[in-house]
Amino acid sequence: MRYVKWTVLTLLGLFVFGFLHYTLPQRDIVRIVNTDVRRIDFGENSIFWASPDVGTDTTSANRDVRFIEAIRPNGKPIVYRNEDTGWGWPPYFKLDSSNLQAEARDMVSTSDNPKWVALKHYGWRSEFLTIYPNAVGVKQVAGPDVRLIPWTSLFVLILLALALVFLWRLWAQFRERTIDPLLEDVEETWDAVDDRADAARDRAKGWWGRMRDRLSGARKPPHK
Repeated sequence: MRYVKWTVLTLLGLFVFGFLHYTLPQRDIVRIVNTDVRRIDFGENSIFWASPDVGTDTTSANRDVRFIEAIRPNGKPIVYRNEDTGWGWPPYFKLDSSNLQAEARDMVSTSDNPKWVALKHYGWRSEFLTIYPNAVGVKQVAGPDVRLIPWTSLFVLILLALALVFLWRLWAQFRERTIDPLLEDVEETWDAVDDRADAARDRAKGWWGRMRDRLSGARKPPHK
């Protein structure tokens, strides 16, 4: 059972880590090289795409999606989608994809005259699953080596840690007041049952012992 317990806890921890890593905002230092709009037919990976722009048709099987193409400081390419999140999950309440596309288009630069930007996003890039992180903001920075503190993610993680501690304290108090006394009562009941069982066995042994003694006495030959 110990291995099962730790396996379940490990899987739960990995799920929580993956959920937070996908949902919490991250910022990449990149150089934007192009913006594009593509018609996307959604399939098995549709869960990794956001909803259509607020106010547009949501029943279509395909739609146009804005993309931002960029280059990292190490020269590797990265592509972001630019979709509204609306009022759904994750709660970025992003309604300005068109404005963000215009800002990104204005920051396009070349390798000869680079313009480095901090592109805020959530989600993952997977070529195997054909999924892209969703851009939620962009701003120009001094250079590719700038260091940015993820204040939003830190704030959310601190709140989650405090909530976890609070729930743990509630559980500890509930266990101390309710579960532990109940377990003690059950343990005392089982002890009483064991004591009665031991007493019954002792009485049975005594009875059988007396019976053996009587039978042994009856089988002994009389003294001459």
